[in-house]
Amino acid sequence: MTRAVHITGCASFLPGEPIGNDDLVRFLGDDGSRAAAAVRRRVLAANGIRSRHYALDPAGRTTMLNEELAAEAVLRALKESGRDVGQLGLLATGTTQGDVLVPGFASMVHGRLGGGPMETLSAAGVCAASMAAFRAAVAGVRLGEHDLAAVVGSELVSRGLKHSRYADTTASERAGFDAEFLRWTLSDGAGAVVLEPGPRPDRSSLRVDWTHLVSHAHEHATCMRAGLTDPTGPGGEGPGAGDTWLDRDTAAEAERAGMLRLRQDVRALPDLFVAGVAEYVRLVRAGRFDPRDIDHVLCHYSSEHFRADIFRLLHEADLMIDEERWYTNLHTRGNTGAASIFVMLAEAWRSGRFAPGDRILLVVPESGRFSFAFAHLTCVGPTGPETVTGTARDNGAARDGGADQAGGTEEADAAGSPLGVPEPGDDDVVRWTVLELAGVWADLESRLRRVPVLRRLEAGAATLADYRRLLLTLRPQVVEGGRWIARAASSFSEELFELRSAALHHGLEEHRDYRLLDADFAAIGGDPAEIRAATKNPGSEALSAYMFHQASQPEPVDLLGAMFVIEGLGTAKATRWAGLLRDQLGLAEDQVRFLLYHGDNDDDHFAALRDVLRSGLIDRPRAERIVRTARVVARLYALQLEEIDG
Repeated sequence: MTRAVHITGCASFLPGEPIGNDDLVRFLGDDGSRAAAAVRRRVLAANGIRSRHYALDPAGRTTMLNEELAAEAVLRALKESGRDVGQLGLLATGTTQGDVLVPGFASMVHGRLGGGPMETLSAAGVCAASMAAFRAAVAGVRLGEHDLAAVVGSELVSRGLKHSRYADTTASERAGFDAEFLRWTLSDGAGAVVLEPGPRPDRSSLRVDWTHLVSHAHEHATCMRAGLTDPTGPGGEGPGAGDTWLDRDTAAEAERAGMLRLRQDVRALPDLFVAGVAEYVRLVRAGRFDPRDIDHVLCHYSSEHFRADIFRLLHEADLMIDEERWYTNLHTRGNTGAASIFVMLAEAWRSGRFAPGDRILLVVPESGRFSFAFAHLTCVGPTGPETVTGTARDNGAARDGGADQAGGTEEADAAGSPLGVPEPGDDDVVRWTVLELAGVWADLESRLRRVPVLRRLEAGAATLADYRRLLLTLRPQVVEGGRWIARAASSFSEELFELRSAALHHGLEEHRDYRLLDADFAAIGGDPAEIRAATKNPGSEALSAYMFHQASQPEPVDLLGAMFVIEGLGTAKATRWAGLLRDQLGLAEDQVRFLLYHGDNDDDHFAALRDVLRSGLIDRPRAERIVRTARVVARLYALQLEEIDG
């Protein structure tokens, strides 16, 4: 049995103060020549980086180890999630180069972190190394092997970029633009995430929907490398025995030959993005995601210059995600290699950019030998301490740092809900209920995006047959709506007389709604006899049975949760759906009156719901019943719409 996986903490660590472009030479050194200055200006103009961080002092001395950067990021992410290093079951790391040749980087970071015995994984590579570690850790949590895992990407490249490493060369070897490009592009930093089966009970989490990692080395020569001079070898088939730095008589000889410098064949980079977009297209065609459904893209590209190339290729493929949905902090945090994607994610999340229901696509192209990593995340709202699943979370753990460090305040998480955010005077029960219902709404929106008929509607591909099937599906539920509301009214005692009155008033307004629906069906050419004879699909049957069962219980206050979902769809969706149908099918207003009516009038019903929640009649046990019923109704309503396509 597999489990869900959630990112419950995310943090970064960038050493020292930000270093602007004017101070680069002070830290890395230079030969002072005009040619060197021209290359530096050319690279900086292309990469667009304005500031970055180095674990160096102005004299060029290393101030921290790579393992220290990684450990600090992990500790910050654990603190963010309310966890302790002693609870870790798995530590997975990704870096281009650790501090020592042996042992593995994860072992060194574990030694620095402390804690107890744990599984470790050292993923080697370049920029996608952290995503390889991430994929492995996700699998470990999903399979139930670990309840808590940390993943960290970390780089300390600056010590290899100092001028002293470039000055002592043989006469036949020059640094070249392939090395200088990276020298003025790369910088230091670490980013980490914490993975658990269950989401956070108090703030938003990021559910990991899927990951994808693929290499195209079978088709491409080495692009980014160290330890080689010619990556293709003398025969063009690739390096052979005797061609690597370890084959030289001494390490000093390899150093003098420039073999230890990190290099990138910038001429091959356009092919990297062509191959990356082709992989992106394959994922879309395989149904892994729809670009129209992505709310945020975090893509690690090494230079601002390549952003335009990526956008051009996506436009040509007609699979571009709107540019305003792309996020990067390359300009202010620099290119931190394997750390970049998590450094980016931590900053975007902390800024409040993600709201429950938002879908996030992570993309990491690695130039080493053309590898590509993708991950799809969904932001989910807080679950509440009573509903955490998958692991026994310690709800008493300290939550330092404030709500905004978890990627947005609770109010921001609730902003997408039809109920809006809690009000300043709300007591704890009302606040809890509003935030829990916001989580229900976010989950419902996520499900609705996957409903085939609604996907076609949002994509501009709806047909008249789709609209007819929608009306046929809704009619039995609308007819029975007034009946279960009346049943609920009869089940309230004198103690909740106000709710009985509200239910009777609401039922009086609703019991004739089906006539508008019938008129719309006839207006688009449907047979009135067909819609009058419409039967419930499996989702409608389940929804109807549940509603009548709940309405028959004593004091069915929990049906306020059903009202939240059903009236919320009217408030938040009906008018938009009516407009899309009119535009795509050329319909008149009198052919979508049912949807327009609910779009216009369900706001009043929501005002009544808000009044009841703040009436003092709703205590915590009743609030929990409301949220549970809302969650069930949301799932059954989505199932009803899914069944339109059978």
